Amino acid sequence: MSLFTNLEAKLNAIEDRDNTQNVGVIISVKDGVALADGLSSVSYNEIVEIMVDGQYIPAVAFNLETDQVGLLILSNQVALISAGCKCFATGETLSVQVGNEILGHTVDALGESIDGHALNYQEPKLMPIERKAYGVMARQSVSRPVKTGITVIDALVNVGRGQRELIIGDRQTGKTTIAVDAIINQKKENMVCIYVSVGQKQSKTRQLIERLEKAGAMDYTVIVSASAADNPSMQYLAPYSGVAIAEYFMEKGKDVLIIYDDLTKHAWAYRQLSLLFRRPPGREAYPGDVFFLHSRLLERACQLNDQLGGGSITALPIIETQAGDISAYIPTNVISITDGQIFMESNLFNSGIRPAVSPGLSVTRVGGAAQTKAMKKVAGSMKLELAQYRELAAFSQFGGDLDKATQLKLTRGKLATQVLVQPAYNPLSQSEQIISIFAVNNGFMDELDVNHVSSYCGSLRKFLTTYYPELTNSLNSGKWLDETKSDMVEVCKAFANSEFMIK
Repeated sequence: MSLFTNLEAKLNAIEDRDNTQNVGVIISVKDGVALADGLSSVSYNEIVEIMVDGQYIPAVAFNLETDQVGLLILSNQVALISAGCKCFATGETLSVQVGNEILGHTVDALGESIDGHALNYQEPKLMPIERKAYGVMARQSVSRPVKTGITVIDALVNVGRGQRELIIGDRQTGKTTIAVDAIINQKKENMVCIYVSVGQKQSKTRQLIERLEKAGAMDYTVIVSASAADNPSMQYLAPYSGVAIAEYFMEKGKDVLIIYDDLTKHAWAYRQLSLLFRRPPGREAYPGDVFFLHSRLLERACQLNDQLGGGSITALPIIETQAGDISAYIPTNVISITDGQIFMESNLFNSGIRPAVSPGLSVTRVGGAAQTKAMKKVAGSMKLELAQYRELAAFSQFGGDLDKATQLKLTRGKLATQVLVQPAYNPLSQSEQIISIFAVNNGFMDELDVNHVSSYCGSLRKFLTTYYPELTNSLNSGKWLDETKSDMVEVCKAFANSEFMIK
């Protein structure tokens, strides 16, 4: 009896400690991915450490099979890893460290600074890279505009805070330029901006950063870069890191604009990884879950309700098309996920109409709900009128006499098309956009030569801001009062008799 009591006492004295560790062995390595045997209880997106010569190289569990685990290696030191290396599951989900101090920095897909300036967080927070999007009850309808400063977008295909608006078109048609203009214009709009560069040349990303620094936009911007020189794992993770950073600011009640440049290369990286893991290829060699790749990313953009702080994430994904084919696999996938698209047309770009936004193929599913009252008043019918102009222009090429009403529509259409032309990196305020559209829609440019439209609009904007500051402020705030229309008529008439007017 005493022996039993003594044994029982010893057993009770043993501390309940869990010293088990999930260990595996690397069995093959190639192109930035590895296969590991063991790791029996590892989870998807769990961080795994690979031990090489006393140092640990990070990886993440990506492909879970019955007899092996596929790992994405999160380092450029892939050459150091070989078959036989031990790996250890950490139990931690892949996350990115975020704080207010990240603004103005360029980081990699893991949130580590790559611009030569250390990130010294005061109160950092770990944000999971993969996370379930907010549900319907946590959201509210999109009702506030994102002022891009680009007349053709703000007037015809306006973007709302919390919306997902696709920018789509062939290469070299100005897709990135639109995104950069939108970032520059947020200087006075109190929006945090995140630019995610996926598979781009490092030189292009550097030029973009220089452009933002010159415009004073880097103070409220974060660049997440996974260049063409990085391995596919980093290119695959970069957009998810970007939206995790965006969610940090959204949950603090801020409005965030995030640009994915571009999701075509993101899909390429995912296809490469999937084929390396021998996932069954389907259409265009993409795996069957490639739709889910972008849907779970873009669904995280939303407008939160007031109980959750009222913050928002507005997503502008970019997709590259081949010869204008928007019916290809990835373009149709992303079109079906987003709330509209801005279509960049090569023919318009080559003819000098820039930004080369096609009024016919571009659409927003939010509509006028996210447009200011003033802009809605002056530009409400403009898209329809431009579409009618295009039809008439095609018809009038066959010759024949045209009545005065048709001739007037053709004249106004030509002038309106030129009003929407805007130099790159020169975003305009709402008042500057509205006065130009009002002038062309109300006949103040009917006698003007098409080649003089740009000079006329520039002078008119300067005249408005110089002599009518109260009206300028009212238009910039989006107000449309009973006397606003008569005030704008007065401005246009006074301008016609001023020294600002082209003689």
